[in-house]
Amino acid sequence: MNRTPVLRVENLVKDYDSVRAVKGISFAVCPKEVVGLLGMNGAGKTTTISMILGVLEPTAGSIHIQGIDLKQHRGRALAHTNFAAVYAPLPGNLTVYENLRVFGLLYGVKDFHARVETLLDQFDLRKFRNTKCGLLSSGEQTRVGLAKAMLNSPYLLLLDEPTASIDPASARDIRQSIRAFAHESEVGVLWTSHNMYEVEEVCDRVMILSQGEIILEGDPRTLPGNYGKPILEELFISVAREPLDWEAMER
Repeated sequence: MNRTPVLRVENLVKDYDSVRAVKGISFAVCPKEVVGLLGMNGAGKTTTISMILGVLEPTAGSIHIQGIDLKQHRGRALAHTNFAAVYAPLPGNLTVYENLRVFGLLYGVKDFHARVETLLDQFDLRKFRNTKCGLLSSGEQTRVGLAKAMLNSPYLLLLDEPTASIDPASARDIRQSIRAFAHESEVGVLWTSHNMYEVEEVCDRVMILSQGEIILEGDPRTLPGNYGKPILEELFISVAREPLDWEAMER
């Protein structure tokens, strides 16, 4: 793409003692683009996202968000970045509104009240406005987490299994909302999921990660056919079972 990326990762490496979890990966995410980062558990997806969020320090390589070097200017780089994952719930002793208020203050959201009202409607949370998050179902908590992730109208949105624990109808609505948000604004989305149907529906491009390396990359609707597979799920399973064979094929 000719657009300037909202996220550029170059030669990113992460070592844990003698184990190299991420092995020099490079990729970019552009505005209005939803990119899927796929891989089996242990492939390096969450480690990669944690480095982009500044939670983990890379062993080597660089991360630029909106052209800003994350290592040199962490606060500026992350100011218009946000994140949601099922394993990172919001404080359960605060109500939905209180959680959004706290994060709104942290992000310095302008016209905060209007923004919250929009998100309560968008994620069907109005009836839970004054309910403590710890009393919500897992699916409802996931929706609150997504509302928080959209609060500061980020340029870079990182979503780790964003629709897990949500019923199929709600998951479909959320997928449509996020895709519309990406395509109608300047946001770039990096999305991880084990739901290949979801990935085919939402993502403009996918990268398949195996043992810390990007093995395959392309349009999720056409990539399987390029390798003799009818659907993305079959390609994903084949790569997971025999990653070295696929890596050799790419080379």
